[in-house]
Amino acid sequence: MDEPHLGDLDAFDRRMLDILAENGRISVTELASRVGLSKTPCQIRFRRLVEGGFIDGFKAVINPARIGLDHVAFTEVKLSSTGEDALGAFNAAVKKIREVEECHLIAGRFDYLLKVRTRDIRRYRQVLGEVISNLPYVASTSTNVAMEAIKEK
Repeated sequence: MDEPHLGDLDAFDRRMLDILAENGRISVTELASRVGLSKTPCQIRFRRLVEGGFIDGFKAVINPARIGLDHVAFTEVKLSSTGEDALGAFNAAVKKIREVEECHLIAGRFDYLLKVRTRDIRRYRQVLGEVISNLPYVASTSTNVAMEAIKEK
């Protein structure tokens, strides 16, 4: 059986995804009410969305400032090689770094953009110098420090 696609979703499914993206803890009863369905069809649709891979999971969104992790830096990484072996080695290694919240392969003047969250600039400098700079195939890095988060998901 083919994997479901975005085109397989109707207006109810799309509305459910919008609501769940804002509040993943909403009850099925409330979700059903907000999309205009009864509880059982809503549960069936919800299960189909999860099983179809439209919903990856649910998690608590932690306030980083409350736990002392409000320093954010965006690190541009240039690799010495962009062959498949190099990309694979870098990808596997970067996934193991707790401080790296996001890693994106970029088409541009550098190869990767990392979002790195630490408690302060000293810790960032340590992570950059001891960990990120020593990842496979890293040729150079450049850092941009965020002064304020205006919008984050």
